[in-house]
Amino acid sequence: MRDVLYLEVIEQAEALLKPQRIEVLRQLAEPRTCSEVAERLGQTPQRVYYHVKRLVEAGLVDQVSERKVRGIHEGIYQAGARSYWLSPRLVGRLGLRKARDQLSLGYLLDLMEEVQADIAALDRTAPELPSIGLSGEIRVRPENRQEFLTELQSMLQNLFTRYGGAEGDAFKLALACYPQTVQEPRGERDHD
Repeated sequence: MRDVLYLEVIEQAEALLKPQRIEVLRQLAEPRTCSEVAERLGQTPQRVYYHVKRLVEAGLVDQVSERKVRGIHEGIYQAGARSYWLSPRLVGRLGLRKARDQLSLGYLLDLMEEVQADIAALDRTAPELPSIGLSGEIRVRPENRQEFLTELQSMLQNLFTRYGGAEGDAFKLALACYPQTVQEPRGERDHD
């Protein structure tokens, strides 16, 4: 079972995005027969088999073995991955794209799609995948926003220039800076 399966084919997304199939897929985190899944979900084995067959055809579930029960061969199935990522490309572009302005939200969405595809393509069986992930919150006054963004861009450009030679292992660096939505604390909202 893979850790993540990146879905770029519309047929895979169509097979996955049905509530009953998602429940079947959850049950197949461990190898099980259709009868075992049906019992856990309170459905008939035939109904579960129908969903499992569609998931196998889409490459989301694998038959890992088979056993003979009372003269009948029964397949044992397992989900192909622990989690699934849907490519934003499956939705497609809506409307015309303006120039890729580095300060636009459209550019950030394109960047996140690119990062998602790159991570999905990594070989997770490799013994060492040197990487780093950072997330944090920075508070900037409105009058200092442009200064902050300019300084951040300059700092990163210095890193690209300093380590951008042709020798050594290639690493990709992507950084997204965007406004954080502010949510009211639960207690305050309940009193309104």
